[in-house]
Amino acid sequence: MFAKRGRLDRLLSAHFQVPRRDIRTWLVGARIQVDGVVVKDPDFQIDEFSVVACDGIVFQENHRQYWMLHKPIGVVSATWDAKHATVIDLLECPNKDQLHIAGRLDLNSSGLLLLTNDSRWSQAMTAPEQKVSKVYQVRLQNPLVPEMVDAFAKGMYFEYEDHNTLPAQLEIVGTHSALVTLSEGKYHQIKRMFGRFRNPVLAIHRQSIGVIQLDAALSPGQSRQLTLEEVQSIQGRHLDSQ
Repeated sequence: MFAKRGRLDRLLSAHFQVPRRDIRTWLVGARIQVDGVVVKDPDFQIDEFSVVACDGIVFQENHRQYWMLHKPIGVVSATWDAKHATVIDLLECPNKDQLHIAGRLDLNSSGLLLLTNDSRWSQAMTAPEQKVSKVYQVRLQNPLVPEMVDAFAKGMYFEYEDHNTLPAQLEIVGTHSALVTLSEGKYHQIKRMFGRFRNPVLAIHRQSIGVIQLDAALSPGQSRQLTLEEVQSIQGRHLDSQ
């Protein structure tokens, strides 16, 4: 499978293990089709989702995959781990080894996790300049105080990164519970922000990313494919149609 977008002749040469001068002869001879159309231009750009055939025989036909997983506590947001079960282990889908995680959750956090094999889509979702909002349910050890709301809204300086966090929304929904909306994802950001008030975080559960909401029908560990509307809620930021 072609991992990145690139020139047709270069990628064909790597796949068939033949010199590029031979590939150019194939192209001139109308032997190569991309997405059902004969292509003769060696500079033609293709990627891992281009349907590519030689002499009418398809040798690459990959489909974009977009998955929602209800991540349980104690499962690692990784494709492999020597000590813990990973989110990939929980999935039941073809070619799951080709998926990557779009926005991780800590080991002891739960909730909405998105996985895909479409790097352009995940980059559009996680790019800092896009400021895609993420909403978290948070449970705390000590009671919340109104002063926290303004502090979150103003942002906080993280000395380690030499970074001022973007304004965050804090909604107090109970004496020890809140909804936090972030548009970035610094290391342990929620825990560190509440840490300024010496209030330990007991639980974090992500309920949404952008307009994509965790499906209430999914139990921890269960997954489903995203709907077209959910995919396009991010897709509008980046790429061509499927």
